[in-house]
Amino acid sequence: MFINPAADTKRDRIPPNQKQTTGFPVLHYGEVPEYTDLSTEWSFRLFGLVEEEVTLTYEQMMALPKGGTTNDIHCVTGWSKLDNEWEGIPVEEVLKLVKVKPEAKYVMLHAEHGWTVNIPLVDFMKNGNLFATKHNGEDLTPEHGWPLRFVIPHLYFWKSAKWVRGIEFMEKDRQGFWEKNGYNMYGDPWKEQRFAWD
Repeated sequence: MFINPAADTKRDRIPPNQKQTTGFPVLHYGEVPEYTDLSTEWSFRLFGLVEEEVTLTYEQMMALPKGGTTNDIHCVTGWSKLDNEWEGIPVEEVLKLVKVKPEAKYVMLHAEHGWTVNIPLVDFMKNGNLFATKHNGEDLTPEHGWPLRFVIPHLYFWKSAKWVRGIEFMEKDRQGFWEKNGYNMYGDPWKEQRFAWD
């Protein structure tokens, strides 16, 4: 579980200016993707600074080894939800599919409708990050990112891309969708890195 190393109580696990919720608010830009046949409408691409690009079908992606993690999540809008149980595909299992070039220092996650989010490679690779298919024992709902959502709990939750469809490995950092619209390039909730000027 990822928690603040100095945290001893649930209160200590909530970053500054956040409020705990027991619900799971739905926030996103644009429409929720709809699929009629994932075997023909969905694929997952690993590209950029890799020795050989890889594209997986939905069936191939779901056949990868699964894992689970429990963590706290913190939304940039001010809510925190503690003790979330996730099931899905650990990042390390996906990275086994490609040889990443040494000059790669960042990733850009690509999702439906052109949605993107940038993350330093070292953060992306942290233990406990995964591509989630389930939350608290239930399949993700479409509003929360079904069929696949990235989960990176030590950053604000906008970095946990919904409807993720690929990973681009990059040498230099680039702005993702929300970063182009004024959000912080990194997004550490403990430092309140909400906006570009934070």
